[in-house]
Amino acid sequence: MKDKLVRAVANNGDIRIIAATTTELVNEGIQKHKCAPTAAAALGRMLTAGSLMGSTLKSKNDALTLKISGGGEAKGVVVTAYSDARVKGYIGNPLVDLPANSKGKLDVGGAIGKNGSLVVIKDMGLREPYVGQVPIYTGEIGDDLAYYFTVSEQTPSAVGLGVLVDTDLSIKAAGGFIVQMMPGANDLTADLVTYRLQEIPSITEMMTKGMNIEEILNYIFEDMDLKILDSITPYYKCDCSKEKVEKALISIGLKDLKEIYDEGKDEELNCNFCNKSYTFKHDEIGELIKLASK
Repeated sequence: MKDKLVRAVANNGDIRIIAATTTELVNEGIQKHKCAPTAAAALGRMLTAGSLMGSTLKSKNDALTLKISGGGEAKGVVVTAYSDARVKGYIGNPLVDLPANSKGKLDVGGAIGKNGSLVVIKDMGLREPYVGQVPIYTGEIGDDLAYYFTVSEQTPSAVGLGVLVDTDLSIKAAGGFIVQMMPGANDLTADLVTYRLQEIPSITEMMTKGMNIEEILNYIFEDMDLKILDSITPYYKCDCSKEKVEKALISIGLKDLKEIYDEGKDEELNCNFCNKSYTFKHDEIGELIKLASK
């Protein structure tokens, strides 16, 4: 089943929905970082969330960054997403793998931890980016994002994120949704949606039964006048380049650059998002020092 992200409304526009299947996207991300199962679930949920939220950006030049760090063994997860549902991300400790939680599920909340915050940064070309931050609610990521939307954006929301890791450590199914109540929606509608979301199987369970994203939404919002507005393909892509890494190297400052140069060695840097390696020869570092000195 190909990855797909859809935007929809229901109940005469009272309900806004963004939902996606992201199995291929998450597989690519966790393979780049060689994630153990718990790490794969944590990174996969964040990648899915980033893709969903990034698709709400207005301009192709806008960017959204999600960060969650709660003091757990995962050592934080960072994801950056764009308006075309393109996403990239990394986890601080891709080898974290905890025993199952009390529900028999991968313990994402334990890996993330609760002693920290969820941060949402929206860079929309203004003088300063928008930064929203909330304390971590459960560490399960979906609950934390729902809390963020309700507290920071004053939009009552439900967020469901799922990643099913197969026995060979590949991703068997991944997907998620954001369901938001629009201004004017009555309490009865909100209560009905809450009840349905509590009663449905997980999104990955529905996917493994062969349901596509439209069928999943039709199942959830049956008799609620669901209208699919549009769809796009979410995907994982890192846009790193030697030029960008070079700028990052220059930004460390002239003093540190000179120390690297004086060691007489080449310098190898890895991109956090895709693990691609970039090597700067000794004479190239000398040229960077000249640039930094101007």
